[in-house]
Amino acid sequence: MDIKYYTITALNRAIKNMFDSKPELNRVYIKGEISNFKHHTRGHLYFTLKDENSRIAAVMFSSAASKMNFEPEDGMKVLVCGRVTVYEATGGYQIYVEQMDMDGIGNLYLEYEKLKKKLEEQGLFKLEHKRKIPKFPKKIGIITAPTGAAIRDILSTIKRRYPICETILFPALVQGVGAKESIVAQLNKAQEFDLDVIICGRGGGSIEDLWAFNEEIVAQAIYDSKIPVISAVGHEIDFTIADFVADLRAPTPTGAAEMAVPNLVDIKTLINQYIIRLNENIKTIINFNSKRIANVKNAYVLKNPLALYEVKEQKLDNYIDSLNKFVITIIKNYQARIDNINHSYILKKPLAAYEVKKEQISGYQEILKKIIINKIQQSKHQYDLFINKLELLNPLNILSKGYSLVTINGATIKSVKNLAENDMIKIKMHDGSVKAIVKEIM
Repeated sequence: MDIKYYTITALNRAIKNMFDSKPELNRVYIKGEISNFKHHTRGHLYFTLKDENSRIAAVMFSSAASKMNFEPEDGMKVLVCGRVTVYEATGGYQIYVEQMDMDGIGNLYLEYEKLKKKLEEQGLFKLEHKRKIPKFPKKIGIITAPTGAAIRDILSTIKRRYPICETILFPALVQGVGAKESIVAQLNKAQEFDLDVIICGRGGGSIEDLWAFNEEIVAQAIYDSKIPVISAVGHEIDFTIADFVADLRAPTPTGAAEMAVPNLVDIKTLINQYIIRLNENIKTIINFNSKRIANVKNAYVLKNPLALYEVKEQKLDNYIDSLNKFVITIIKNYQARIDNINHSYILKKPLAAYEVKKEQISGYQEILKKIIINKIQQSKHQYDLFINKLELLNPLNILSKGYSLVTINGATIKSVKNLAENDMIKIKMHDGSVKAIVKEIM
């Protein structure tokens, strides 16, 4: 007996023909809830229709979709009309929707909005409750399923960007019965570890798949966490209650890892920039201080020490001249007063007044003498002070200790390099000067 083997394509085509030959499947009316909705860039709509127990894949081409007056989304209950057939490439049957109308919002979406409004009124979403994510974490806790793309993406991203960071996995159910309790238990357990930040989430899925992160007990556990929490649930377009409560929301698990840790390459680049700037600042300081030292070395006083003495000598002469003028002026003033008293008319005529004035004049003379003597003593004291200061500043005083000052034509000789044989030099000592001829330089 010959056996006929079908190819997969032939089998799927045969099944498709069976579906297409059934008039009752060419136009069916279905009531269901949308999930896994995707709006293709070409305008086609791909989604799943479901009820409490079953689901069916659905496609609505752009020609039919353009006639709708609303934008479908996950959780929306709809009424559709279309034909059921088989997609040969996969062998799966699906409904090609020709018409779709709204049938109210899905129960899950209503629950989502109700809980979101409740928690928002309780203040769980307020910015003042958000904790800052540390820039350089040492230890990160990850709450997600132990298998799947989410944990692989998080770990590979952290290892690539910041390998010095330690990670601890807190495996949890993230979908189905017991998922919300598992997530809460692992969040509470993570509080016992010395963590800097927690990443809590899972990969993409339908609204049912992500529903554990829309539960109130999960939201409350995230809010009560003492450790900052980054929510990483689903894809960028997916928003859950956990996203609003968490300290930071990431579009994907990979994005959460990138937000949690810095890029080690960027840190190295920044450190190198700091090193360059630090070296430039050090060079600037060194150059500035070098110029200050050079200015001190080239100071006029250090190169010409006698100039300071000469300036002080000149100032002392001016002070002495001013002091002499001041004393002479005082003496002249008092002498003039004495002359006026001596030539007074009252002194010449009445002897009594003369005697009184004579006594007064004697008193004035004594006072004048004391004043003059006091002024002279004060001036002498100031003069002695100026002389002592000048003597302290006099660079020639060192000559009294046995040192000598060598000059040629008035220029001070500081080194034998400035001398030549047969040079006529002048040697100044503390008690005089001598002239000499250089015979030999050693």
